[in-house]
Amino acid sequence: MALSMEDIKRAVKQASKDTFNVDIEPEISRPEEKFGDYATNVAMQLAGKAGKNPREVAEQLAGSLRQNQSFEAVEVAGPGFLNITLKTKDIWNIASNATNSSKILAGQTAVAEYSDPNPFKILHAGHLYTSVVGDAIANLLENAGANVHRVNFTGDVGPHVAKNIWAIIKTLGGEFPEKLTEVKEEDRADWLSRRYVEGNSAYEDNESAKNEILELNKKIYQLHEQNDHESALAKIYWTCRAWSYDYFDKFYSRIGTKFEKYYLESDTAPIGLKVVKEQLDKRVYQTSNGAVIFDGEKYGLHKRVFINSQGLPTYEAKDVGLIISKWNDYHFDRSFIITGDDIEQ
Repeated sequence: MALSMEDIKRAVKQASKDTFNVDIEPEISRPEEKFGDYATNVAMQLAGKAGKNPREVAEQLAGSLRQNQSFEAVEVAGPGFLNITLKTKDIWNIASNATNSSKILAGQTAVAEYSDPNPFKILHAGHLYTSVVGDAIANLLENAGANVHRVNFTGDVGPHVAKNIWAIIKTLGGEFPEKLTEVKEEDRADWLSRRYVEGNSAYEDNESAKNEILELNKKIYQLHEQNDHESALAKIYWTCRAWSYDYFDKFYSRIGTKFEKYYLESDTAPIGLKVVKEQLDKRVYQTSNGAVIFDGEKYGLHKRVFINSQGLPTYEAKDVGLIISKWNDYHFDRSFIITGDDIEQ
């Protein structure tokens, strides 16, 4: 029979009773892989009652837990944490029995958001990783009985787009969308990627180019506001954006991933802007040097800009719009976002 977290908890509870004659409800967690399969701070919980320091308590508990035949190793870490590693056969049993587990999420709606690439840029290993892991997590949620909606959030507006379009216009010799037909279909993704590199380098190294890109960024937002598909700039933008999504679809087809819906920053941005401005009146946000920020430092977080000094939404405001859009679409019980750990702050 495969060990569950409750089995681990019972084992730690019994060791605490046997070693110190104390009944306690230990806290069990899943640590980083390098620290083992399970971890507990029970020694810190017990220290006061046992009249010993947590490290000493942990050493004694480790000796008792090592007698458990399912534990490959029990190690003491830091001031008194216990890291528990299971035997390989038990890990295999847990994985083998996963599909037979009870449907603990039956009747619930879950949204799994993953991959999240930016159009006008090339996909990289990180997108492959989050696409595969995200799909696996979505499968696990389905196996647990949830009604799962797989969605993808893509940045079709913003500075990265302006940098790319700026370089495209330079390469074409002006706003000449008809020249895009000269780019072969099989070369489009790589061609766009090179344009982004050129635009980003110009933005970093050339003040004049930077100012042009900033102005172009505003114009791209205006294309959406005005629903412009006819101007030369609009034709370049919409054509190259379509190239990106064709490229994404081919990639997802190759790895066997499907999405129910793409959420676009061009759609979530106005929603986020509206909400942030409304909450500015309620003092959730505040103005700073012409921008709108959330002062997270008082909560142990970072200060974040939600509307920049040009009046344009940042990623943060777009994320606000995304959360509201997902809720309006699915009224989910659980929402999962599979992304890089650099997004934590």
